[in-house]
Amino acid sequence: MAHANTTPHTGPRLRMPDTVAAALACPACGNHLESDDRGLACEGGHSFNVAREGYASLLTGATPPGTGDSKEMVADRLRFQEAGHYDFVGDALATALHRELGAPAPVLVDVGGGTGHYLTRVLDALPGATGLTADVSKWAARRAARAHERGGAVTADAWRGLPLRAGSADAVLNVFAPRNAAEFHRVLRADGVLLVVVPAADHLAELRSPLGLLEVDPRKDERLADSLHGHFAPVGAQDLRVAMELAHEDVETVVGMGPSARHIGADDLRARVAALPEPFTVTASVRLHTYRPRV
Repeated sequence: MAHANTTPHTGPRLRMPDTVAAALACPACGNHLESDDRGLACEGGHSFNVAREGYASLLTGATPPGTGDSKEMVADRLRFQEAGHYDFVGDALATALHRELGAPAPVLVDVGGGTGHYLTRVLDALPGATGLTADVSKWAARRAARAHERGGAVTADAWRGLPLRAGSADAVLNVFAPRNAAEFHRVLRADGVLLVVVPAADHLAELRSPLGLLEVDPRKDERLADSLHGHFAPVGAQDLRVAMELAHEDVETVVGMGPSARHIGADDLRARVAALPEPFTVTASVRLHTYRPRV
């Protein structure tokens, strides 16, 4: 006699370490989130989906059009990153964390972390660490959720509040991404560390004139300090500079990854890039800032 299948239906599985999942909090009310057969839920009655790729969808409210990277932007960014052009940034982050953190098994959060590339470099270098990538783009979160076995991903908007418990993170990473100082301070432990990477004045300098790129704000460091004032104390800053040999396709991608992409039409950019020698030598120049939370 045939028997009916009585196996209960379960939804997609959340792909992240237990230490990271335990740090999650409901973005609507702040209560702890627990897994159920539909995704994640809190005791306040709020529930959230887990995508089949394994990331948790913790965005609340309507997301403005154009917010976050598109599927095509994520693909370009991933190809550029996987070519190793910005590996020096991830390696510098790992070195700084190894120096600054005392916790043997730290929980790391990369806010605006995109594809999870930098977090992956860090987790590879710190075997005891676990991490979370938070990004507003679902296309980025899809990739980040599967980027590392000790990492996970959520879609979230830092300006509306990070879906994390207070004091749950040992370190927050912020690479070429917007910053919400109050939220960073809230989720960090009192002895935690904030690492911020911003473009230096000569970043991509060789491309500015021939491609008509925007200049880097000379007051960028001053504006960074102002944005974190009252929440964080500076520990130090490190200049990182690497010469990249880029094919035309990579030049288009690195421009598309920055703010100049909004000011140059795709056809115009392609024509200007075609006039450059190939490969073209470009300077990647950034500053890594280290901060501690103010008590």
